[in-house]
Amino acid sequence: MTARFPSGVSKPMMPSSAFLSGAALGASLIIAIGAQNAFVLQQGLRRQHVFVVAAICASVDAALITLGAGGFGAVVSRSPVLAAATAWGGAIFLFAYGLRSFLAALRHDVLEVDHEAVGEQALWPVVAVTLAVSLLNPHVYLDTVVLLGSVAARYPAGERASFALGAMTASFAWFFSLAYGARLLAPVFSRPRAWQVLHLAIGAVMWWIAASLALGQLVG
Repeated sequence: MTARFPSGVSKPMMPSSAFLSGAALGASLIIAIGAQNAFVLQQGLRRQHVFVVAAICASVDAALITLGAGGFGAVVSRSPVLAAATAWGGAIFLFAYGLRSFLAALRHDVLEVDHEAVGEQALWPVVAVTLAVSLLNPHVYLDTVVLLGSVAARYPAGERASFALGAMTASFAWFFSLAYGARLLAPVFSRPRAWQVLHLAIGAVMWWIAASLALGQLVG
């Protein structure tokens, strides 16, 4: 039976496909073993400057995602040749990235956190380290500006904003969950099996988006 909505009552809003795609790709790129996540987790375990650290990491991501989806994505969308090149390049990169995640699932990775130096920390050194682990990793620019920007370019201008918002939402959700849920997440992330499952999920999402990029070019 089809649900009917009385006159004057708006239908419930559902997330758009662009938003969900942005959230899925953003989460897949963010959730990985690395210096930034290890530092966020460490600060969460120490319970020191947790909000500031999570906010900086998520805000840096949001700024770079905006640059990618708004700037790079707009440039790509104006050139059919560049759009096709970035779509195929993005599909190849995502396929390779997904393959790397599947291969990583065969290893026994764990997230190691330094539990030393648990004394009170000054704010500004923590801010400096957070900015360093967020901005001095060259992959962050490839992931956010180039890759997310090229995927965003396949959407119309209006949906491009939804895609970027989805990626930003995933970033904020991940960093604040990791920071404030550190004491609950640390035992889980110290188990190789948990990371194997996570790597498999990331690989699946990467290959799904790579296939959608390739099919979009073949069908289009």
